Amino acid sequence: MTDATTMTTAAEPDGAPRLAGIDILRGLAILGILFMNINDMGASIWAFWAQDIRHVGWSQADRLAWFLREVLADGTARCLLEMLFGVGMVILTDRAAGAIAVAPPESRMGRIVRRLFGPWPVLRSYAWRNIVLFLFGLIHVFILLWPGDILHTYGIAALVAVLFRRLGPKTLLGIGLSMALLQLVGGGVGYLIVPGQRAEVARLETAKANGQVLTKAQADTLKKELDRRAEREKAKAEERAKIAAEDVARSDATGTFGTWASAAWGFFLYIEKEGLEVFSIWESAATMLIGAALYKWGIIQGLRSRAFYVRMTVASYAIGLGSRTVGALDMMRFDDAPSIMWSLSEVARLTTTLGHVGLVYLLLTTAFGMKLLRPFEAAGRTALTIYIAQTIACLWILYPPFALGLYGTQGWMALMLTAVAVNAVLLVAANWYVRTYRIAPVEWAWRSIVARKSLPIRKRPPLVAGGVPVTA
Repeated sequence: MTDATTMTTAAEPDGAPRLAGIDILRGLAILGILFMNINDMGASIWAFWAQDIRHVGWSQADRLAWFLREVLADGTARCLLEMLFGVGMVILTDRAAGAIAVAPPESRMGRIVRRLFGPWPVLRSYAWRNIVLFLFGLIHVFILLWPGDILHTYGIAALVAVLFRRLGPKTLLGIGLSMALLQLVGGGVGYLIVPGQRAEVARLETAKANGQVLTKAQADTLKKELDRRAEREKAKAEERAKIAAEDVARSDATGTFGTWASAAWGFFLYIEKEGLEVFSIWESAATMLIGAALYKWGIIQGLRSRAFYVRMTVASYAIGLGSRTVGALDMMRFDDAPSIMWSLSEVARLTTTLGHVGLVYLLLTTAFGMKLLRPFEAAGRTALTIYIAQTIACLWILYPPFALGLYGTQGWMALMLTAVAVNAVLLVAANWYVRTYRIAPVEWAWRSIVARKSLPIRKRPPLVAGGVPVTA
């Protein structure tokens, strides 16, 4: 639509092209993700896993901060990063395919593989890139002690998503929506059936209390429900014990580096042992395919008309923000009644994210919007480094059981304001950095390993007449 959305910025040292609009989106997403992570960094990660949102405090200010975060932001930064990962997949593999001359495979199987997935060197190169990213994620988990890392998940999910890269946008979108559609069906069934089941159990409990003799089928129904209640209570008791143990392990007063590390590793290994990582990989791969489809349609890079983005933003926010508002109010009841978000949470996450994308491109059509959003381009170019810097700032300075030792001392409002402050510092640092350097430190390490050579990190000084470089 505008120069800011379609222009390319300076290429990376390994030749990777950049689009300013995509970088702005990535910058907003990587800074936005701290608002999702900081509660798990500054308070018990087990508490929020158990949806104990009052664990950090529930003052009026905390309620407002949580509500706005839940409705406007929850999951959308992660969703946008996943979409942009799909965009990068298309850009990088198409670029690599155009640069590699592949001899026709001799075997019939080779021809089938090439027809389905493209040239093997392209897949091999992209796979190596994401294997290295996966290893960076493990360092993030086991060395920097952030069990909520997304890099290792994206590294695996990208290996799945790339197998579908040659499909058309409609097919990519259809496959990518699979998770949302499955949740819509599965959660919708529960949303419709559970109230009736609970009403029937309540009726049977009343009948039994009044001395009525139940049939065998009715007695079995009641027993199954009582067993389920006992299991739920047992699970809640175990969650409370885990929360209390983590608070002791990470508190400035009672924790040590060893107890903190043990708590972080324990949570991560629990997720892996229970097989829950599979759901994160599925979500990430599916959303990457949606991002790839949006790129092939020219939507996520800002190539459609202003009227298109107006319609997309309004429709997406109507669905996403509407259902998320109802879902947030459901959560604030603090009961186990059925919630609309059982079936709509993934639909709401995707549509709200699309609304954010549309709003960004609408802002970029205005002088005010350009001025407001342009600094985030630098954050997009240094996204991986910012992600790691957020972990260092929060886990190693603000909230460890040493240094400032603020773990467990902040409510929702204080946590959100802290995220604003940390991000403001990182945004200023990113804009300073890109004026002198071509690539951020963590990106440099990743891409140098992928390229198997040390890439240049500093910008070349401009040349004057005679080819003499200008130095500061």
